[in-house]
Amino acid sequence: MLKTRLMELQILIALGTILLASCGGGNVPEATPTQSVSQIQTFAVATFASDLTMTAIAAPTNTPAAPPTLPSTQTAATTVGAIPFGTAAATSGSGVAATASCYGLTFVSDVTVPDNTQMDPGEAFTKTWKVQNSGSCAWDAGFKFQNTGGEAMGATAFTLPSSVAAGTTYDISVPMTAPSKTGTLRSNWRMSNANGQYFGDEVFVVIVVGNASAPSATNTSAAPAATATTQ
Repeated sequence: MLKTRLMELQILIALGTILLASCGGGNVPEATPTQSVSQIQTFAVATFASDLTMTAIAAPTNTPAAPPTLPSTQTAATTVGAIPFGTAAATSGSGVAATASCYGLTFVSDVTVPDNTQMDPGEAFTKTWKVQNSGSCAWDAGFKFQNTGGEAMGATAFTLPSSVAAGTTYDISVPMTAPSKTGTLRSNWRMSNANGQYFGDEVFVVIVVGNASAPSATNTSAAPAATATTQ
């Protein structure tokens, strides 16, 4: 486009020069003053500049587009759940928090003092339960088997003297004394780990002190009925 305009300017200048030369070569007086070569050149340059200005106005401008407006960042609260990951959610029937433990204990049989054994007040006896380590971990020495409810019957917690491998049966013996009061009395017992957390079946002993009639009872894997405590 610029090259074409320059050529047009040159043609205009050349034509003006030819006209001036033809008019000045004769003897005929000029009726009106004619424009000089410099004036014609100035007019041509002005015309050319004007055309360039109009062309620039008509041409589209290369204006960069405004950057897109990014949406505001929203911070969403992520709900993992009502219970944090890794926290025990369930509780046993006794209200003791359930744990994802590898420890287990299953009642096998009463070795001594079957349920509803008749006792005299103050009579000493030894209760022995046969249980099995039904978990996947060994019971460590120092685990405690202790009273969790009912009558303590003068007994103290039994402490494992050595470890018990998983799958092994084990006899737990606890020396007791029949209370002085009469009636059908029961004592509940359960195993706890080094952290004082109970696990496995809750076992019990039921005796009849005095002449009270003995209700039928069977020592089975009863649901835990005591709140965990550490002795």
